[in-house]
Amino acid sequence: MNTRGLLDQLLKSGQDLLQNKAGGSQNKSSGGGLGGLLGGASGSGGLGGLLSGAGGGALAAGAMGLLLGNKKVRKVGGKVAIYGGLAALGVLAYKAYGNYNAQKGIAPQTEPQTIDRLPAAQVEQHSQAILKALVAAAKADGHIDDRERQLIEGEFTKLDNDQELQHWLHAELNKPLDPTDVARAASTPEMAAEMYIASVMLVDEENFMEKSYLDELARQLKLEPGLKIELEKQVRQALT
Repeated sequence: MNTRGLLDQLLKSGQDLLQNKAGGSQNKSSGGGLGGLLGGASGSGGLGGLLSGAGGGALAAGAMGLLLGNKKVRKVGGKVAIYGGLAALGVLAYKAYGNYNAQKGIAPQTEPQTIDRLPAAQVEQHSQAILKALVAAAKADGHIDDRERQLIEGEFTKLDNDQELQHWLHAELNKPLDPTDVARAASTPEMAAEMYIASVMLVDEENFMEKSYLDELARQLKLEPGLKIELEKQVRQALT
């Protein structure tokens, strides 16, 4: 299944919306990527604005907007400035590894194999793990009920009619929230780092339920405390 293509669309989903907005300040401040989605959402009437656009970017924005939930979209709106879709996650993870190793005063024998530095087959493995983490993070505040699951699946079907992917998404949306299950998808330390970055991007750390989920996910991913801090720092820097 082509998780890579779908995930990249989601992470770039605000670009078309922003390009089609006439002369707003969002165009200057948010750009493409997830920041475009959230910035566009906060300035266009929430999910209604997301779903009213045209083209692949608008469809992806609608899917991501439903996944996040209107309240969360509005809360995070306009603050995220992630560019480049999937590759951006790898870049942030790579920077975090570099800073972490520098702080420890060690030179790793091999460079971190983050998603921006991998062949296509391995990128697909990373993509599926990251999408799993995104779906779980979206559920962390408990906002997704049966009706919203159906709406989300409908939006994802418009984006990609891959039956295998649809069945996988259905299963993920209907699973009880379990950070242990999410963490099992990480078969490499780099994959774990990228999954954590994606989760930090979507979780509202002021919400007790979501913060608790994020802390437990970090434990289950077996992230070293110093690396966890550096990953969070990279996300914060990208959000400003």
